[in-house]
Amino acid sequence: MGLKFLSETMQGMIEQNISLVNFPVFSGYCASCDKVHSLSGANAGRYGVALMRELSEIGRIDYKTDFHDADPRFSIQYLFGPARGQMFGVLECEDDYGSVHVLRAFSGQYNGVWEVDGWVGPLLDVAGFNAIVPEVDGEIKKLGRQIEQLVQGEQRNQLIAQRRTLSRNLMKEIHGLYRLPNFRYDERLLGEVFGGPIPTGTGDCCGPKLLNHAARNNLKPLSLAEFYWGKENRSGSKQHGSFYSSCKEKCGPIIGFMLCGIEDMEKNVR
Repeated sequence: MGLKFLSETMQGMIEQNISLVNFPVFSGYCASCDKVHSLSGANAGRYGVALMRELSEIGRIDYKTDFHDADPRFSIQYLFGPARGQMFGVLECEDDYGSVHVLRAFSGQYNGVWEVDGWVGPLLDVAGFNAIVPEVDGEIKKLGRQIEQLVQGEQRNQLIAQRRTLSRNLMKEIHGLYRLPNFRYDERLLGEVFGGPIPTGTGDCCGPKLLNHAARNNLKPLSLAEFYWGKENRSGSKQHGSFYSSCKEKCGPIIGFMLCGIEDMEKNVR
C-alpha cells in the first residue's frame, strides 16, 4: 500500500469483495427516551470506498472548484505531513420523495478551515467561534511564552493558574456554540447531552456533523460509514484506508441522542 493512496490492487479487492466487509454499526444510548439507537454502516461503506478512490484520483477535497482555482490548503498532501491524517465520513439518507442523498464530512477542521464546499459544515456557530477564540487564544499563548521564561517560583505558578483559568473558560464558551438536533425535532446544548467533563473536539467528528445536517434538512439516515485517510495517527490506532466506528470517548455519549427518532421517520415517497 502506498503512502499517498490505496494501491489499485488493494482498491480493486475492496470494491470486488465489499459485500464481505464488516462495516461498523453506529449506536448510542439516549437518556431522553432510555433506548439505544443504531445505524448500519453497510451500504454507506460502498460510498466510502468511492470517496477513497476520488480522494486518490483528484488529490484534493475542494472537488467542486475548477482545477485552476483549487486552493492549495485543500490538497490531500496535507494529510500525509506533520498534521497526519483524519477521519472522513459518508451518510446515505433519503428525502420525503424517496430520493437518496449521500452527504460527506471530514472531522474537525481541514487545515484550519471549518467549511469547504461539497462537505457538511460543523455543529458549532463558526461566526461565534471566530469572534471569541482568536483574542483569548492569543492571551493564552502569550502567557505560555512568559511561563517558559521563568524558573520555578510564585510568579510562574500564578501565570500557570491564570492560563489554566483562561483555557477552561474558553472551552466552556466554545462548547456553548454547539447545538445538537435529533430526529424528534428536539435540540440540546452539547453540555446538556454529554453530561460530565467534555473532551476537546467533542461534536467535531464526522458522525455528529452528518447527522446534524440530515436532521436540519429533514433527511432520513439510512447508513453511515467513517474511514481514516492519511498518515497514521501518533498512537497508531488509526490506519490509512481503514473503516472505524464512532469514537466512544467523544461520540458515544451524544450519538444516541442525535439518532433518536429515526425509527419513527416515515418513508413518505411521493
